[in-house]
Order: sequence, then C-alpha cells, then structure tokens
Amino acid sequence: MSALSALEETLENRWEALWARVFDKEPVELLDALRRACDDNAVVCAEGRVLVPNAYDVELADSVYEELTRRGSRVGQELTDRLARHGERHGYEWAGPLAVHVTRSADVPNGRYRVASRVMPHVSAEGFQDEAP
Repeated sequence: MSALSALEETLENRWEALWARVFDKEPVELLDALRRACDDNAVVCAEGRVLVPNAYDVELADSVYEELTRRGSRVGQELTDRLARHGERHGYEWAGPLAVHVTRSADVPNGRYRVASRVMPHVSAEGFQDEAP
C-alpha cells in the first residue's frame, strides 16, 4: 500500500467516524453493507482484473430515509462516491457506470435498510471478456 493510499484510507476512516457521530451509525452501516455487496459479488475475470456490479439499490425504512434526507444531504451521491473510492482501493472494474439508488420502503426486513447489487441490464457480457493484449 502506498503512502498516498494509506493517507486516503485514514482520511476515509476519520470521515466515517465524524459522519457516524453526526448521523448516528446508520450511514456507516449502510456504507459497510454496500462494500460487502460489492466485495461478495466480485468476479475475477483475469489476473489483475476483477469485475463488480455497477448498480446498487438501497431501500431505507421511512424513519431512516427521513433522518438521512432531512438535512438536505445527497445520500445517494455520497454513497456512490464512497463506493467508488472503495472500488479504486481494491482495483475493481465496474461493469458499467456506477450508481447507488436510494429509495424509501415500508417493507424493509430489519426495519432500517436493505442493499442489493446488480449489473445494469444494458451492460453486455462483452465486459466480462479478456481484453486483447
């Protein structure tokens, strides 16, 4: 790990700690769930090439949605940016343009949030093939 990567990771961890204090623990848990969804669905296509889903759906319980959006925060964009940095640190290749969609849902199993990942339907299987040398 380079010195710059270590510095970025330290700053990221401090930002998460601050975000957790300001917004309770919900956003940090959401970010961890997004990272797990990314890591758990990573596909090694070739040496040094790991493809991950590019579309993430976050469903928030009404109370969580209200808490995260009442301060005018752009939760979806913030989560997308954070997930992009996670992917960069791990050398992941997205299956297409990265997006985290945040919606409100009354039917969330744990009463807080649900995270799902997928490859956007318009992305072709060609993205999984090795590039020619």
